Amino acid sequence: MRTLYLVRGKDENLNSKLAKSLLENLSKKHKNLCIFCPVKSKDDSLFAELDSNFKLETVFDEQDALKSYVCDVSLFTQKLIASFEDLKQKYDFVFVLGLFNFGSLGTLELDVKFAKDFNSPIFAINPNKDSTVSFYLKEKLCGAPFVELDENFNSQDIKEIPQYDFLTPSRFSYKSVSLAKAKKKTVVLPESDDERILQAAHILLEQDIVNLILLGDEKEIREKEKELKLNLSKAQIINNKTSELIKNFATKLYEARKHKGMQENEALELIKDRTYFATMLVHTKKADAMVSGASTTTAETIRPALQFVKTKEGVSIVSGMFFMLLEDRVLVFADCAVATNPSPEQIAEIAYSSAKTAQAFDIKPKVALLSYSTGNSGSGTSVDATKEALNIAKQRYKDLEIDGPLQFDAAIDEKTAKSKMPNSTVAGKANVFIFPDLNAANICYKAVQRTAKSLAIGPILQGLNKPINDLSRGCLVDDVVNTVILSAIQAD
Repeated sequence: MRTLYLVRGKDENLNSKLAKSLLENLSKKHKNLCIFCPVKSKDDSLFAELDSNFKLETVFDEQDALKSYVCDVSLFTQKLIASFEDLKQKYDFVFVLGLFNFGSLGTLELDVKFAKDFNSPIFAINPNKDSTVSFYLKEKLCGAPFVELDENFNSQDIKEIPQYDFLTPSRFSYKSVSLAKAKKKTVVLPESDDERILQAAHILLEQDIVNLILLGDEKEIREKEKELKLNLSKAQIINNKTSELIKNFATKLYEARKHKGMQENEALELIKDRTYFATMLVHTKKADAMVSGASTTTAETIRPALQFVKTKEGVSIVSGMFFMLLEDRVLVFADCAVATNPSPEQIAEIAYSSAKTAQAFDIKPKVALLSYSTGNSGSGTSVDATKEALNIAKQRYKDLEIDGPLQFDAAIDEKTAKSKMPNSTVAGKANVFIFPDLNAANICYKAVQRTAKSLAIGPILQGLNKPINDLSRGCLVDDVVNTVILSAIQAD
């Protein structure tokens, strides 16, 4: 145990006594210890007491914290996680001092959220072992251990409990940004005439997450930049109508498509199309990825990639997956965007591509092939197709941890899995869910998104040799930012 999160009670004297006792004991074991107080409140007497005796780090004062939280809770939490992770690198032990006061927002719910974001075990001061607090912690921590402290607690008997292993939306975003920053890839955005694209570019460049290429007329882009009060000075701007790359790109397009009857003059005109030009930038390694679709159809986005970027070796189908960010875990759903009625072989390929995508984001994939039946309990054309897909996947992808057919409850819930598929290593633990067709996948991801308050990030296209990703035409600025970050991580 290298961290703990102290959730305070209402009795300030007891808070002080137990915090000091814990710190005194921990300091004997960990010489290089610091206290991390995410939000410093003006009237926090315990903060003042500890500040004179320990190394104490903080991020926000209460007023700034409230403003930041209300303005953008995701960015607020990512700042806290980043500070916490930095401290873990510098110190042997990080003692997180929970919230003292956070305006009208309360503290317990936020303390639990932050502890899960940090994956820091909770030590909760709970005099008389209030059953309401105990029940809340059990429910919200999904069975993860925690320690309750009261006036009889002896810090000499401090219990070592394992670090948590939650993947909250904020932690997933933090990890994604960190991975993208480490790679620092170049992403081309062909739709510079769309304000959402420029606003997203501003955010990405300001945070120094990726390098960007914007396609279009530089004068027009600069006028929009000024009008929207953005800073795009770090972006490279290429005019796809006049660039010196056009002739070379047209030749490459012609060579790739002449067997299909394309003429040289046709290639010369077609390559000036912003989607073709952007895709060729990726194909020729002048960019690492492309994100388009804010004002372009999925077919228009994918078509150039299929013509000359092509699919990866061993994969014949392009598919679209979504990251479903739940309260404390991230799931992969596929194919929710491209293949209407995939064959068993294509389902096996989608499973493989989805597992590879999960791995790229540091998620160890356990793949469930979904059906209305579990194991051998049912029959029918769809069930037989799923069984065939499982056999193909197991023969072709030896290292893939996969099982099916599985109903969704048997795939995600361990108790249900024990009764329906007791010998499966995937059932009850799946995090990658492969649907039998687009109809089921699209309905399910939108149902989860709307009813479970889940953030759906995608579609992320899989199977292509290079990351070419599609936006919804109704996308928000945050959607563009997230898709660019994920595209950068996909890039080799």
